[in-house]
Amino acid sequence: MDNFRRRRALVTGGAGFLGSHLCDRLLGDGQEVLCADNFFTGAKENVDHLSGEPRFELLRHDITFPLFVEVDEIFNFACPASPVQYQIDPVQTTKTSVHGAINTLGLAKRLGAPVLQASTSEVYGDPHQHPQTEDYWGHVNPVGIRSCYDEGKRCAETLFFDYRRQVGLCIKVARIFNTYGPRMHPNDGRVVSNFIVAALQGAPLNLYGSGEQTRSFCYVEDLVDGIVRLMRTPDAVTGPINLGNPQEFTVRELAEKVLELTASRSELCFAELPSDDPVRRCPDITRARETLGWEPKTPLDTGLRHTIDYFDDLLRRSGAGPFPD
Repeated sequence: MDNFRRRRALVTGGAGFLGSHLCDRLLGDGQEVLCADNFFTGAKENVDHLSGEPRFELLRHDITFPLFVEVDEIFNFACPASPVQYQIDPVQTTKTSVHGAINTLGLAKRLGAPVLQASTSEVYGDPHQHPQTEDYWGHVNPVGIRSCYDEGKRCAETLFFDYRRQVGLCIKVARIFNTYGPRMHPNDGRVVSNFIVAALQGAPLNLYGSGEQTRSFCYVEDLVDGIVRLMRTPDAVTGPINLGNPQEFTVRELAEKVLELTASRSELCFAELPSDDPVRRCPDITRARETLGWEPKTPLDTGLRHTIDYFDDLLRRSGAGPFPD
């Protein structure tokens, strides 16, 4: 027992929405965690509750520059993930995906450590196949306003698999579909946070197009469980593996559910559909079920209630809401 050493994980983007929940889970599993973040979209508040934890370390670092640390495994979650955030500086977004992948892969190669890439359903673009399987190559506009993120993540996947083929690196690639839960940024432009914040403040809920486009919504704790399961698979399991909820909801159905759960009197408003916004997005999770024994377990109503409670508390503390009772 005197020789026992805890497994040490690096989580890049660890102060972000998904990364901070992953830090919680890894610490809960008894690991040490090094959280690296440049706080462009991440927030120290997301990991403040871990500041007194001796197995947790926070490092301010931009992953577009090499990182020289000693760890046993790497989770690469560093990149703005919502259109509002990643379109602020699209060049930097692409650099974060591509240079960040190169730097984490180089670190993993030096250490001989497994490395997991947080990829995205955006690699499928506006898909022609429904639901999307991992074998589908996607339908992506390479010169559109969203391509900094879509193509950056696609290039990162290419780099991961080339490192696997060229130097035998242990890689894992997770394609993450719409995920929601506490610690989402209130102004990140994603549909769940948009609707909840608007409903709590009594503002109109803005739907784009007809509101009939579909999404699948996976609660963050379920998603993180899939990530951890993927990292724990044998070296031969590389992915890509879809992680998301296979149950589809229209955006309008989501808006109406948020209004019901918040008891809000907000109205629905409709606006023009943004460029390259996918009409339908839903994962086929057969591979995740068979390889990881994983599927989401949290019902949408339950996850939304947790998320509403989080934003309600956040708005009250900030003095920005909620709407009058």
